[in-house]
Amino acid sequence: MFVQGGLCFFCKQPLPKAEASVEHLLASANGGSNNDENCVACCKAVNALLGSMSLKEKFQVVLNQKGQFKCPNGAGTAKTATQPKAPPKAPAIAKPKDDRLALVVANLKQRGNAKPRTLKTLTSTVAALFPKGISEAELSALVQQLMSSGKVTASENKVTYAL
Repeated sequence: MFVQGGLCFFCKQPLPKAEASVEHLLASANGGSNNDENCVACCKAVNALLGSMSLKEKFQVVLNQKGQFKCPNGAGTAKTATQPKAPPKAPAIAKPKDDRLALVVANLKQRGNAKPRTLKTLTSTVAALFPKGISEAELSALVQQLMSSGKVTASENKVTYAL
């Protein structure tokens, strides 16, 4: 974090230690090492989003932002950080359950082959998408919605997807 000036590597916003996470640019699951050239400090929300995506998939996520990386934790970019935060939250208040499920499904689709393979990992991945917190009941309901809609199937704690 010191080398990065206390900022998230991706969104360049101040990164409190409580929200900091280590992102492996080349995921450990894909053979990435723990050396300084491969590790960056970032928001927990970004780490949850990128997960163990391939380096190519991570580049695509960043490139899709067209130079204005929007942090999934709502901090936005340096340009948008000065804008009021209330307007983006307003639509989420109107229909939070639909928005949350859509966010989870979009994140899982974006992960490609790097989706969580156990129910425990899926649950923690979903929880990490909501850095401002989500109650255990809401978390459980979201995972249940994924299963009842047929998007996720859990068998013997292993998870398969139909997204």
